[in-house]
Amino acid sequence: MQNATREGFLPGLAAYLWWGLVPIYFHWLGRVGPLDILAHRICWSAVFLAIVLTITKRWPEMIRSLLNPKIVGPLAISALLVAYNWLMYILGVYYQMIVQASLGYFILPLVSIVLALLIFGERMRPLQQLAIAFAFAGVCGLTWTAGEFPWLAIALAVSFAAYGLIRKQVPVDGLVGLTVETIVLLPIALGYLVFAYVERGELDDVELTFKLSLSGIVTAIPLLCFGQAARRLPFSMLGFMQYIAPSVQFLLAIWLFGESVRGGWFNYALVWTALLIFSIDSYLRYGRAKEAGNPQHAD
Repeated sequence: MQNATREGFLPGLAAYLWWGLVPIYFHWLGRVGPLDILAHRICWSAVFLAIVLTITKRWPEMIRSLLNPKIVGPLAISALLVAYNWLMYILGVYYQMIVQASLGYFILPLVSIVLALLIFGERMRPLQQLAIAFAFAGVCGLTWTAGEFPWLAIALAVSFAAYGLIRKQVPVDGLVGLTVETIVLLPIALGYLVFAYVERGELDDVELTFKLSLSGIVTAIPLLCFGQAARRLPFSMLGFMQYIAPSVQFLLAIWLFGESVRGGWFNYALVWTALLIFSIDSYLRYGRAKEAGNPQHAD
């Protein structure tokens, strides 16, 4: 394993395992309202990111980005998308729908392809078409068998796919981009918390406040690890690793939180088959691009 790949593997593994284990943290919070968790997550992320920017001496770069309309405009949209994504995931844990939430991140790569097709007019390769057909059949089967549309999975996949498409077009790295997004959301989060505390007439106890304060670390650390991994890992390896998080979430939902697989295992098998086909196509594409000496165009 080359040095760059070795240096990127552990941060990448840490990021995806962390995201996979996040439901444990939300369960630990107890019955805190989803909007309260989201608002605290934004506020404490701002505190943590401010510390990181101070240590790395990157405040000037962040301020320049915040004052640039061509950067802050798209990041304001991506901020709303990622906040919506966070809220949907929190709702998934709150209402014990982690199995369906994991499905959203399983189908995320396929939704990204469809959005790229619709927005940028990209053409799908034959194996991609086959993968999307299997995934579509699986989602339709889940809807038919379970008696309800998997709205949470679709909401998570579409919101994060759209977020990724926007972030891919903005010329800032993960730390600066996440900080700008957090600053955009911060007034809304603070306003909500002030309103909520006035309505209740009391503040959270010290123990709960401490638990909520950890949401900044829970949010920011895996994103920073992922940013380091994305710069060092080959596309094919990063593509395979992205399934670690939903796989861990799925296992936690079944074995730790006692959820059932609504809609049947066969329909989930169709989705996993779609992922296998997609991964094979990505690997073959990367191999051809690497032979041509241009692996960065493998996606």
